[in-house]
Amino acid sequence: MKIGTPKEIFEGENRVAMTPESALQLQKLGHSCVIETGAGAAAGFDDAAYEAADVEVVQSAAALYEAADVVAKVRPPSEDEVKHLRAGQTLISMFNPAGNTELMEAAAEKGATVMAMDMVPRISRAQKMDALSSMANIAGYRAVIEAGNNFGRFFTGQITAAGKVPPAKVLVVGAGVAGLAAIGTSTSLGAITLAFDVRPEVAEQVESMGAEFVYLDFEEEQADGSASGGYASVSSPEFREAQLAKFRELAPDVDIVITTALIPNREAPELWTEDMVQAMKPGSVIVDLAAEKGGNCKLTKMDEKVVTDNGVTIIGYTDFPSRMATQASTLYATNIRHLMADLTPEKDGVINHDMEDDVIRGATITHEKEVTFPPPPPKVAAIAAAPKKEKPKEKTAEEKRAEELAAFKQQTKNQVTLLAVGAALLLGVGLVAPASFMQHFIVFVLAVFVGFQVIWGVAHSLHTPLMAVTNAISSIIILGALMQIGSGSWLVILLAALSVFMCGINIFGGFLVTRRMLAMFQKS
Repeated sequence: MKIGTPKEIFEGENRVAMTPESALQLQKLGHSCVIETGAGAAAGFDDAAYEAADVEVVQSAAALYEAADVVAKVRPPSEDEVKHLRAGQTLISMFNPAGNTELMEAAAEKGATVMAMDMVPRISRAQKMDALSSMANIAGYRAVIEAGNNFGRFFTGQITAAGKVPPAKVLVVGAGVAGLAAIGTSTSLGAITLAFDVRPEVAEQVESMGAEFVYLDFEEEQADGSASGGYASVSSPEFREAQLAKFRELAPDVDIVITTALIPNREAPELWTEDMVQAMKPGSVIVDLAAEKGGNCKLTKMDEKVVTDNGVTIIGYTDFPSRMATQASTLYATNIRHLMADLTPEKDGVINHDMEDDVIRGATITHEKEVTFPPPPPKVAAIAAAPKKEKPKEKTAEEKRAEELAAFKQQTKNQVTLLAVGAALLLGVGLVAPASFMQHFIVFVLAVFVGFQVIWGVAHSLHTPLMAVTNAISSIIILGALMQIGSGSWLVILLAALSVFMCGINIFGGFLVTRRMLAMFQKS
């Protein structure tokens, strides 16, 4: 089949749904490709690059819709673009079906199949087609770059001849895909990064990236991510108040705030209030990635940058991926290419629209003149539900004392038994062995006992340095070799010199190994 990509008509949109590289991959599936002239120019892909990849270039959108069996684009179609659709044709694009019901119904009446890239279910198998995550990743990265462009100081701390420069302090609200991308970029630039999310299970991810997770002193059972498609769930009013109180505490100290909190098909929750903005230092920056849905900040204006009376810059741009059009187009075109690979399992250029497939069914919003939105929940959970861990029952002081007493009695019983057995064995050996043997044997047994007690209490990680220093100390036998060096026999002198040499290696090597091993457990 022929896959076509028109030029985006949305003002300011620079992305394109097909790149020369993705076109080559689509051709390996048995498809041919067509593109409208100039469609990739804003993203850095000229017509010559497409022609070199064997992509047919047509002169108008009408010609493209006429030639293509599958139309792939970035933004939701306009009313005029929907009119170009025909029966049996497939449209793949972002769509926001919950907010564009009239366009969806018009496409269904045309008999076209529409697949919404923003409806791809968030299950493991569909990650390669998850365009929302691809674009959120870019938005998070670009948000930090925009913040740095409007922030008047360094991100990283510096000590210069002119004085000490403290590092910037960045707070990222929401640790989803965009939030994690912002955290990674911020920490790599050297800023002190704090992050907050209503899902405490993401704390490990945040801390593994070098940021500090902001915990609330508030107990609330959060909904499992598997029940909400991997998104955060709506919090209770009490939790929200505790959250706002924590943000008010942080507001005077942070230099940059990046908010990413957004729940699908809902208005963005207000998390950064006007009084928090007023509490921030002059020159601080807020980047609101939820501006398209009303914004997480009270003072955000969609697609605008505003500066408050106290000198705080608030950025409400909604086109962060489009500001990195080359990278965004590459990732989005790859997402579409993976979707086409699922639609073309035989790689023969024939689409098999399997409505029993979780991914294809979830992304399909119109098919065979019917509106198929909303889709049923996928058979596989978006995220495996974490097993509920039962909290251990808190023991009373009496129970703890009873357990300690029982453990002490058992330990005493074991030691008394071992001593009794050992004494009986020594007595038995003493009845038949000579006195000189018993003297050495008793010293040997005591040395084994003391050595066992010492080694048993040492952590496994310290066994190697312990053995190294033991070798060094045991080389006290070097004294015997030194005493023999003054002997009159040249053979004894030679053997004594060799003994001194080998014991010296043991001594110096043992202490050197111990020093290096212990250094591994110290902070530099």
